[in-house]
Amino acid sequence: MQKYQAYIDGSFVDPAGGEWFETFDPYLAEPWALVPRCAAPDVEQAVAAAHREASGGEWSRLTASRRGELLRRLGDLVARDADRLARLEVKDNGKLYAEMLAQLRYLPSWFHYYGGLADKIEGAVIPLDKPGYMNFTRHEPLGVVGIITPWNSPLLLTAWKLAPALAAGNTAVVKPSEFTSVSMLEFARLFKEAGFPDGVVNVVTGFGPEAGTPLVEHPLVAKIAFTGSDATGRAIYRQAAGGMKRVTMELGGKSPNIVFADADLQAAVYGVVSGIFAASGQTCLAGSRLLVQDSIYDLFVGRLLAFAGQAKLGDPMAPDTQVGPVATRPQYEKVLAYLDVARQDGAHAALGGGPAAGGACGKGWFVQPTIFTGVDNGMRIAQEEVFGPVLSVLRFTDDDDAVRIANDTRFGLAAGIWTTSLERALSMPARLQAGTVWVNTYRATSYMSPFGGYKQSGIGRENGMEMIREYLQTKSVWVNVGAAVGNPFVTR
Repeated sequence: MQKYQAYIDGSFVDPAGGEWFETFDPYLAEPWALVPRCAAPDVEQAVAAAHREASGGEWSRLTASRRGELLRRLGDLVARDADRLARLEVKDNGKLYAEMLAQLRYLPSWFHYYGGLADKIEGAVIPLDKPGYMNFTRHEPLGVVGIITPWNSPLLLTAWKLAPALAAGNTAVVKPSEFTSVSMLEFARLFKEAGFPDGVVNVVTGFGPEAGTPLVEHPLVAKIAFTGSDATGRAIYRQAAGGMKRVTMELGGKSPNIVFADADLQAAVYGVVSGIFAASGQTCLAGSRLLVQDSIYDLFVGRLLAFAGQAKLGDPMAPDTQVGPVATRPQYEKVLAYLDVARQDGAHAALGGGPAAGGACGKGWFVQPTIFTGVDNGMRIAQEEVFGPVLSVLRFTDDDDAVRIANDTRFGLAAGIWTTSLERALSMPARLQAGTVWVNTYRATSYMSPFGGYKQSGIGRENGMEMIREYLQTKSVWVNVGAAVGNPFVTR
């Protein structure tokens, strides 16, 4: 097995504690690499290097245009290495190679986009109500940003945070999931090749309490950007509040995919399956609640079961595989536990409902694509994020009923609407409590469009022009250009 090192201050180094841990291939259910078990001393070194570059180091002295050039160069290197990085992602998290390759080929766009935006950050001259003064604003970097990412799309979700953070002039310490650290460590090799000064980007790996908590609580870290579960997000939010740190959080979801009677039913079937079974349901925006209008319920569910039942499970590297394994052993066990919970609450497994083993699945952590009918929105299977290939089907009567059910959750990340009515396509998004609403499509995202959640699905937005503001602070500068400065002790 290959033994990896942490990436701190431009060099690959052993963890201070001299410990490593195994990372597993979810398709083979076997360890394949050793990852550094970093802790507080490693975080201290990484933050110190990042702080040096953010506060007077070479990085802080670069022009915005030069930062943009480095980001665009990094994007070019990612494009060059897309196949290699995609294969590492598959090895680490079990996602389909076809999906990961497409993702890695798209990922350079984030660095190109924010590289172009780096020198477009402009302040303003404010027309004051006070004569004799000039007032203008500057937008300045925050400093060191802590980036904590999950195991389902490690490099993509890192790019969502890292690209705008660097474009704004910040430095970063990245803590990937302990389950999927290898691709980020390999990605780190590109920073030096792209020409970034040492210390601008650092990667520490390990477990949350040992590496994540010291990063969140470090006094020199100005902001935490996190993607993960709502439970972990709440814990990090509390920790960050102790240091008055800024946060961006993209958390869980229980997103409704709503099919109206006037929808193109075949397109809706494809969209529903893509929304829940792509990535084996291991995506925060998964359309895990299917809402079907009463008048087409039996017809639509019948078509859905027939189509979803054809899904081919197996080796994620094989071109004909359509559903891969669950990424981690704990998540695999959690998904199976939710299948039991759903049955105990009265839901019916119309498709799947258990583990998948043997044949092309080998010894991997596979769960059958599962569709539950007879679901009430109050059931745990309809309210809690499963993060697996599990779909709950619910009935609704009319638009008002659909909105009521869709919004009846603590989450608000995304929603889908399937209809041929232009009036409904324009009116329904305004009524749904979700940060992203798709109409006659699902799972479309772009570096140009903001993404984030309502309610407990997160804080702030990622992607788009407004994202760079999340990594800047505004300074107001006052200049006396002719106002008299009187003696403050003389009254008139």
